[in-house]
Amino acid sequence: MFRFASPHMFYLLLLIPAIVGIFVFAVRTKRKRLARFGKQTTITQLMPEASPRRVRNKFILYICSLTCIIFALARPQFGSKLKEVERKGIELMFVVDVSNSMLAEDFQPSRLERTKSAINRLLDGLKQDKVGLIVFAGDPYVQLPITSDYRAARNFVSQISPNLVSKQGTAIGAAIDMAANSFSSQSEGSRIIVLISDGENHEDDALSAAARASGKGITIYSIGIGTPEGAPISIDGEFIKDEDGNMVVSKLDEKALQQIAISTGGGYIRATNQNMGLNEVIAQVNSTEQKKFTSTVFEEYNEQYQYPLGAALVFLLLDMLMISRKNRILARFNIFRSSKRI
Repeated sequence: MFRFASPHMFYLLLLIPAIVGIFVFAVRTKRKRLARFGKQTTITQLMPEASPRRVRNKFILYICSLTCIIFALARPQFGSKLKEVERKGIELMFVVDVSNSMLAEDFQPSRLERTKSAINRLLDGLKQDKVGLIVFAGDPYVQLPITSDYRAARNFVSQISPNLVSKQGTAIGAAIDMAANSFSSQSEGSRIIVLISDGENHEDDALSAAARASGKGITIYSIGIGTPEGAPISIDGEFIKDEDGNMVVSKLDEKALQQIAISTGGGYIRATNQNMGLNEVIAQVNSTEQKKFTSTVFEEYNEQYQYPLGAALVFLLLDMLMISRKNRILARFNIFRSSKRI
């Protein structure tokens, strides 16, 4: 595996365009000053040894050397030794409702935004667990496969929105089926589905899907977000209305979420504006036996900075050896039999 141990050093590459700009400005300024003394052909005759091409080539060598030095400072490394380490943890698959009803504002700023914020805070406290993410409305989609890369998980959570699905609705059953089939193949236990929804299922038989998941040893914890009184749904500042012109109000359906969780031996928690309930779910999960899973990691890395540093030294040496004016000795030889001077 290849990596840079100090990738922040690449910010130094921003200096190169500035240096190039200064060089171009200096060259143009020099040309304007020389132009005051006469025509270009006359100046060329008066300065036969001047070589703008050599000056440009020396600058290119300097830039190549500087670039190589920056790459050396970034510390390129190759993984030299693989090791399988045994970690103890659980596999969590977040199944998040992204139907339009999750835009209701009985939770501030909205049900969906509160969900995203709560998941991100939960990820900050995880260490050895693996996580995945499925979003659903009329159809479910795997947003993030099971992984222990929490940084990637945060990026995918931040992108959750109703625009991720092409079909509206609330197909909880299909989402549970997809989640149950998305755990890693080596998983033997401690597989948890965390279902976050307002519970308004209009598409399929979620209880049957929960029973199938339970048969695979998967436990579902459901979190109900919303209020029983409900709230209107606003999209781009306009409230959704039904065919009769009445404002659509989305209400929390706790009964469905409770039945789904209980049927798998899990639990149900109603979220509030102060507490989403994810920490309570993790506390319950951690009280159960956690499974062990293996993960392949690179234990040692070999430094490779010497290669770009060696290239930088070669470019600097060439820069030092190349003079900025024409060579009188070489100018006597016309290798290509051209009438022009070297």
